[in-house]
Amino acid sequence: MFLALPGFLLGFGLSSTPLIATPQSQHFADSLPLQSGHALRDYSLSYETYGMLNAARSNAVLVCHALNASHHVAGSYAGQPHSEGWWDNMIGPGKPVDTNRFFVIGVNNLGSCFGSTGPMHVNPDAPAGSDRVYGADFPVVTVEDWVNAQARLLDVLDIQTLAAVMGGSLGGMQALSWTLQYPNRVRHAVVVASAPNLTAENIAFNEVARRAIVTDPDFHGGHFYEHATVPKRGLRIARMLGHITYLSDDVMNEKFGRQQKEAVSTGGGPAALTPFRYSTQDVEFQIESYLRYQGDKFAEYFDANTYLLITRALDYFDPASAYGGDLSKALAKATCKFLLVSFTTDWRFSPKRSREIVKALLDNQRDVSYAEIDAPHGHDAFLLDDPRYMGIVSSYFDSISKGVSA
Repeated sequence: MFLALPGFLLGFGLSSTPLIATPQSQHFADSLPLQSGHALRDYSLSYETYGMLNAARSNAVLVCHALNASHHVAGSYAGQPHSEGWWDNMIGPGKPVDTNRFFVIGVNNLGSCFGSTGPMHVNPDAPAGSDRVYGADFPVVTVEDWVNAQARLLDVLDIQTLAAVMGGSLGGMQALSWTLQYPNRVRHAVVVASAPNLTAENIAFNEVARRAIVTDPDFHGGHFYEHATVPKRGLRIARMLGHITYLSDDVMNEKFGRQQKEAVSTGGGPAALTPFRYSTQDVEFQIESYLRYQGDKFAEYFDANTYLLITRALDYFDPASAYGGDLSKALAKATCKFLLVSFTTDWRFSPKRSREIVKALLDNQRDVSYAEIDAPHGHDAFLLDDPRYMGIVSSYFDSISKGVSA
């Protein structure tokens, strides 16, 4: 089914009841086999849950996160202002994914730097007593590995079947992979602003960002923790490059245009450009100031090895590769119902890529709803409050709730 957007505005009521988030952690002693042939042992997953699991354990929704997000999907931490989850506008009481009806689970991926076992944690295979962290020795992880780890957590929570799995961008890839790895455990998949694999251009952007990090003198081959340093310069550049790709040209022009940060008056005449004197500290345009702010902020909280791991997982994801590039054959395993959403100005994960998934699913006669939304915000649109987008998701989860047993 294709959703016609003109006039398609459904209301969703927001609740004033605050949603308080509580981080949790689950340790796993059993090794997790990885796609690379290695295994990860003695690991933990950080996660959060919102809402109540019903008696039939049938109302669970797993939300998968994108590159620099985490398990903190919704709500706020008690006593911590401005600590809203990264998809708090989407998930909560009375919101499109209504936690009055659904039990929502957010899981931090392995290799991340927000609680789950990753490069900053002690390597259990290091010499006894050394307490050496993984650093660059953390094994390569894939989208499929993350899905397997999430499935193990659901086993611990005694949740056999998900009402839905949902994600945007890299999270959408995980949602898609769930339908192929565990088709009998998913009833609905919501895939937003995503793709069946990365284009060569996207892989190229990721590689440039990685090179910025690994060539930073403070990187030390990935073992910078031992040198009490952080490759902030590389992280800043990686984030600036990535952020450019998340925004549309229209948004950048509307928000910044060619505005200068400062204009110097020449005598009594009009404002004029300062004489050209390039240095690493000069900031002449507003867009430069914005990108540097984003880069500086990112370098303070994100781990360089995590960035390398997660962008590689993005690059490697390609379920059709085992079928000679035939996506229709790859998606034949999926049995659940789908909602896919794309945004017209998203050039990083363009609507064309979502339509590839839609076609492959229709080739297999699967139940598919697709919405292509004319929004100006680029890839970041999946995180924003476009009323058409929110209305579509709200309507879809309304329909899911009707099939959830009490």
